Amino acid sequence: MISGIISGGLNGAPSIPGDKSISHRSIIIPSIADGECEIENILNSDDVNKTIDAFKLMGVKIEKKNNIIRIYGKGLNSLKKPSNEIYLGNSGTSARLLLGLLSWQKFSSKLIGDNSLSSRPMKRITIPLERMGAKFESKNGSLPININGVDLKATDIDIKIPSAQIKSGLLLAALNTEGISKITENSITRDHTEIMLDSFGAHIEIKNESNKKIIHIEGKKELKPNNIIVPSDLSSSAFFIVAALINKNSLIKLENINNNPTRNGILKALEKMGAKIIYKNHRTLNKEPICDIEIKSSELNGCHLDESFAELMIDEYPILSVAASFANSPSVFKGLKELRVKESDRLELIHKNLVNCGVECKIEEDNLFINPKKNYTIKHSEIITNYDHRIAMSFAIMGSKIGPLNIRDADSINTSFPSFINEFNKIGGNIS
Repeated sequence: MISGIISGGLNGAPSIPGDKSISHRSIIIPSIADGECEIENILNSDDVNKTIDAFKLMGVKIEKKNNIIRIYGKGLNSLKKPSNEIYLGNSGTSARLLLGLLSWQKFSSKLIGDNSLSSRPMKRITIPLERMGAKFESKNGSLPININGVDLKATDIDIKIPSAQIKSGLLLAALNTEGISKITENSITRDHTEIMLDSFGAHIEIKNESNKKIIHIEGKKELKPNNIIVPSDLSSSAFFIVAALINKNSLIKLENINNNPTRNGILKALEKMGAKIIYKNHRTLNKEPICDIEIKSSELNGCHLDESFAELMIDEYPILSVAASFANSPSVFKGLKELRVKESDRLELIHKNLVNCGVECKIEEDNLFINPKKNYTIKHSEIITNYDHRIAMSFAIMGSKIGPLNIRDADSINTSFPSFINEFNKIGGNIS
């Protein structure tokens, strides 16, 4: 994929796909609810389709028609032993959430993935699950993992790593325990699983004490069916937002964007940098806050973000780093340790590719320093993505200012935003 310079700005209203995190949960939770559910605007991507395939393999009837998916759930204990290994491709969300859900089934199963997923750490979820009595077999704590379904026990678990995937895996495990499990989060993470479980009638209580979230969930309670409309994905929106901000004569409008306060750090960071972002039509959808957003070209300033921002926007640091490269002053982003265990070592790829684009930047421990210039001379036009979709899309936006850039393994974009190129070009982009 070649990303070239934009001459006339970006203008229009690109269509942003359904939220990736909510889409995964919109398959998992209805599949174990007791009744029929309809889901609208689900993300049609490789990752989400792997979750759909997993539940079909376990006997769940799932029908697709146009933009609606119908799921015929038959209750908590209705899943069947899969006839084959469950292949999850590159989807870390599918893997970590299914490890929790499958740990209490009445059958054994095996999760496998592609090379990238098989290198990502899973002990962060299997170890706390083992405290609940779960049984796993793995050579190195990563996929492939054999899951031996057993009866779990309600447990108090204190989560140290800020990860919604860990929390969600534990909540799904707790759905079928005797008694009440207590899960304590020491850092803010996205709360889509709690919101959806509550809307499906789960016996869940949430309290915030100081900087902690304490969740109590009672097991052995059937989930009630509920229809879902998936809001548009803020993480996918971020590429268009930054592109409009850094390219002159741009004005774009985005509709039905998820604005959940546990994950909208990218908007707060960009506003801190001076971005012209206007919010309209605030409302809720399935208890998720959403709004429409208008973005205009802006003169950006650098900013310093401490570790707390990483909890609200870890996935958006690649595109925020592109924005910082065109600011009027330096930026410092701290506490980016979690970037090293994503689809790739994103922190290293951000640094390497920015340097190749002529940006002065450095990594010290888990902190990223960016010192922008007015003009860039490309040192190496080939962008290395290691098949990471967010790196690919971020540097496609970089190319809109300094291009042409050759984005390697651009088909990785299909894991989260298959229509990215078409939507970007539709509003004035230049990607071939």
